[in-house]
Amino acid sequence: MTAVGFIGLGTMGAPMARNLVKAGHALTVYDLNEGAVAKLVAAGATAAASPAAVASASEVVITMLPDAPDVEKAVLGQGGIAEGLRRGSLYIDMSTIDPQTTQAIGAALREKGVEMLDSPVGKTVEHAIAGTSTLMIGGETNVLERARPVLSAMGQDLIHCGGLGMGQAMKLTNNLLASVLITASSEALVCGAKAGLSLETMISVLKTTMAWNQQLAVAMHNRALKGDFEPGFMVKLAHKDCRLALAMNRSLGIETPVGAATLAALQEAIEAGLASKDVGAVLKLREDPAGVQVRLPA
Repeated sequence: MTAVGFIGLGTMGAPMARNLVKAGHALTVYDLNEGAVAKLVAAGATAAASPAAVASASEVVITMLPDAPDVEKAVLGQGGIAEGLRRGSLYIDMSTIDPQTTQAIGAALREKGVEMLDSPVGKTVEHAIAGTSTLMIGGETNVLERARPVLSAMGQDLIHCGGLGMGQAMKLTNNLLASVLITASSEALVCGAKAGLSLETMISVLKTTMAWNQQLAVAMHNRALKGDFEPGFMVKLAHKDCRLALAMNRSLGIETPVGAATLAALQEAIEAGLASKDVGAVLKLREDPAGVQVRLPA
């Protein structure tokens, strides 16, 4: 059993933290949402008053937060994790942020004798609940092995992507492609429906061709194509990840015109009031002006 701290009990973080309790780890939690904390306490965790207090009670501290500024504040800000971490402890960031911020935080913690991994999460909230997420891990191999018993409680596929920050590089690459696929798939289905094709016909054909993809097969099938646009993975987070991916590519001197068009579509969805809806709401964004709905049978 390991004393683990978890900060960030949102849509993905809460079920991941709950799986740590189920695996027998002693869990201390913190979140600005008192209701989210109360649910984890009811599941067997202990509440702490600050990120620093979480770190003081833990051998391993995990964050799952919305964006880079949130992570920086939680780790290096006043009352942050860095104030409570002891030499020899381990910090794992499972948020999706940029590699440069990850590497800067890692450098600051190394000066305190603390190791760090980045381990952003792939797959859906349903996988987070089941503990079968994909974890894209950056950091030293020996540090990963030390963290494996904790990470294995939350993920099924633990993939070492390279040095610190490379988990984030992989996650941004993944999420850029995922956003492109759901945006393009939504456009294509609405175009087909407007032309008079049934969803059943489109799926029957698409499943046999190179157009088939996991967004159609899993994410859209489970939510958008059933008319369910509740999160899930919110539009505003997909927008953030796409923005970070494009910024990473610009820093590498790479042009991403398809990614830029996808970011524009996500921005359009935000401006249409869909920011806190599931990213599958890009389907609704195209359905409404077209006057059609693309739905699976009830």
